[in-house]
Amino acid sequence: MAEERKDEQLTLFDLDTRPVIKGFPELRWTGKRPYRQTQYYPAQLKERYGNPDKNRWINKIFWGDNLQVMSHLLKDYRGKIDLIYIDPPFDSKADYKKKIELRGKTATNDNNFFEEKQYGDIWTNDEYLQFMYERLILLRELLSDKGAILVHCDFRQSANLRLLLDEIFGGNTDVHFRNEIIWSYRTGGAPKDFSLSRKHDSILLYAKTSQFKINKLLERQYLEKPFMGSPQDSQGRWYVDTILRDTFEGVINVVVDKEKEVIKSYNTRAVLNLSAERVDYPTQKPEGLINILMDVCSNPGDLVFDCFMGSGTTQAIAMKNNRRFLGADINLGAVQTTTKRLLNIIKNTNLIEEEKIGFEVYNVNNYDFFRNPLEARDLLIEALQIQPFSQGSVFHGELDGRKVYILPVNRIATRVDLQPLTSNLPYKSYEKIQEKDPNAVVDRITLVCMGHEPDLKGSFLQMIGKFKIDVEIVDILKDKSQLEFKRDSQANIQFKHNILIIKSFYPMNLMQKLSIQKEEIDDWTQLVDSILIDYNYDGETLNPQITDVPGKNELVKGKYDIPKTHGRIKVKITDLLSESYEVEVIDNV
Repeated sequence: MAEERKDEQLTLFDLDTRPVIKGFPELRWTGKRPYRQTQYYPAQLKERYGNPDKNRWINKIFWGDNLQVMSHLLKDYRGKIDLIYIDPPFDSKADYKKKIELRGKTATNDNNFFEEKQYGDIWTNDEYLQFMYERLILLRELLSDKGAILVHCDFRQSANLRLLLDEIFGGNTDVHFRNEIIWSYRTGGAPKDFSLSRKHDSILLYAKTSQFKINKLLERQYLEKPFMGSPQDSQGRWYVDTILRDTFEGVINVVVDKEKEVIKSYNTRAVLNLSAERVDYPTQKPEGLINILMDVCSNPGDLVFDCFMGSGTTQAIAMKNNRRFLGADINLGAVQTTTKRLLNIIKNTNLIEEEKIGFEVYNVNNYDFFRNPLEARDLLIEALQIQPFSQGSVFHGELDGRKVYILPVNRIATRVDLQPLTSNLPYKSYEKIQEKDPNAVVDRITLVCMGHEPDLKGSFLQMIGKFKIDVEIVDILKDKSQLEFKRDSQANIQFKHNILIIKSFYPMNLMQKLSIQKEEIDDWTQLVDSILIDYNYDGETLNPQITDVPGKNELVKGKYDIPKTHGRIKVKITDLLSESYEVEVIDNV
């Protein structure tokens, strides 16, 4: 039985391990490590939109490594989540980018925008499998006994993920593995090499126990001519009502109840360029797809979770369909995109006035240092003046005659983070050096991190065994705290006679990228994604009463009326790169 216990002032969670079933296949990979324990990580409340409902519930989204987010959630949500949908990396060997375009501009050529990496999907097979293995174990811990998980994948890793899920959840097809749902989509043309087209994804459905129940939906299919006494609708068309099956192709027109009344329509087509729901986020899935999955696999009031949140489609559909939700993503751009999307839903409904929706934004482990972890390595290489190595090297560069390896810098470095390095060290070269001189130092390595476990160096030396390596750790938070990685944004904000006016805004990093593109800026509002104003700021949590979140072709207002009864005023301006400028404003009178 999994337990929570305290160890040296850390809250540790022991995770359930399933017994090995004789004759049952198990997926093996180099460096496979059991995942039996995790620790609690703190979360910091940063923003609040709306209020808790009558049951004191408020939805939550988290910025942070989802492994740490889920470790945080174990304390309060273990066994309480009813539906999990994840769209994890597909191991596609590609970088995914978001299109950044100035607001209010009419595109006349291909130079009016640039792209920014959101995340990389380039792995070794061993790294990918261990990454998913650990996260699926935590997801199982969070599921309720009546809950289920939907894992969205494609041809690259679906077979491996099926084996992982069998190992973690159980392979009983009557209890655990319920179905492989095929989502067919029709985008793009034929492949250039004239091979067979790949036009579908798989969604693996697993239940935690036999308590999970599928909701039956009836799909109305229209016929060219009557068949076995088929009924007619009000327009004289013949139709037949069938239980919705596991193939989602094209458009599912309508779903009806047993009285033949239309209750919902679904559009499961891929998100196209002109789709109203498009938010220009890579790998965005259509709302109709998530909508139908949520209807089939959950009920109103259930708690839904997506730890690869991306553009926030799961959270958006949960909000629209009376489900409670949790969400997480390591990319701040995803958190900002989701926040903006949810605010637009709130703006266009009266649910918040009825106190039916609201949400909070948290940081887990309180890492504000890097907005996008994909950029962190390049920033550190530049700031520390590291001579970079080619992409194929296990090391990231060289500094002062030492090989440099940069550990993940958006979390505290642990023994687990050393595995990709220690598994790929040139041990044969080390053996040759040691044969000539048994006491020789075979390598000199510098590990760069932002915070680490107390005995990280000892763990490294233990993992490399007999070889003598000179290893040092550079902790950015302690050893290089004076480093500056970004130029701060600037703004000119005036507040007189209860009117707040933003005269100008200069997001330095965005402007630098635009200067490279030689893009002309007519007005600062073209650079802004949203403006939030909390005129009763409590000094800790942003709880904005004014949310200026313009549509795709609109601009922020820049001028706002503030009530005379205002308290402290906090302004948050978010630019097109999802970087935010926050400042408290005082009356200029």
